[in-house]
Amino acid sequence: MNDPSTIRRLYGRAKGHKLRAGQQALVDEGLPRVAVPADGPIDAMRLFGDDRPLEVEIGFGAGEHLAGQAAMRPDRGFIGCEPFLNGVVGALGHIRDDGLTNVRLHMGDALDVIERLPDASLDRVYLLHPDPWRKARHAKRRMVNHGPLDLIAAKLKPGAEFRLGTDDPTYCRWSMMVMNQRRDFAWQAKEAKDFLTRPTDWPETRYERKARRQGHEVWYFRYLRV
Repeated sequence: MNDPSTIRRLYGRAKGHKLRAGQQALVDEGLPRVAVPADGPIDAMRLFGDDRPLEVEIGFGAGEHLAGQAAMRPDRGFIGCEPFLNGVVGALGHIRDDGLTNVRLHMGDALDVIERLPDASLDRVYLLHPDPWRKARHAKRRMVNHGPLDLIAAKLKPGAEFRLGTDDPTYCRWSMMVMNQRRDFAWQAKEAKDFLTRPTDWPETRYERKARRQGHEVWYFRYLRV
């Protein structure tokens, strides 16, 4: 079945409301300083100038979680990938306001970046609240499919972590089904509370708080690369 690793098409608008002058200036001046190089192989040395552990967030929304993780662990390098301009603006604001020097951004398809990294080079990958594509005919668009997971597995170090968060019941069931078919990821939950309680090092976002206000359950999945 086709999936994001073969379709390579981003759905939805690339930008939302018109940027204010300050936001546009932030993009014009800030993004070039932290942008992932447009082509060629990439690694920690090329991105940060040293051989530090690397983590990737696929679709970082407004950048709250990405910035929170980067602030907690300044010795690590974080690569955030988000195709939508307004989300990139949010992340740039966090980078500026929090004085973060360990974040690089890619405005586009995360798979284009992940495939350029060396195999077994990532310490963690995050996929938080991805578009659930609830209709069955859209299942091929879901990031939790075997094509993207094959790539993520190849780039994670043995023992490294893949984190998945969702508040959508359809996506939750789908993800459990797909991940249970894998032999290269080991689910870390031993009991229900392990995936119903947000880990202390998992920064909460406005999206997650909104989901809870609307009465949605949120599920937190942690897998280790076998």
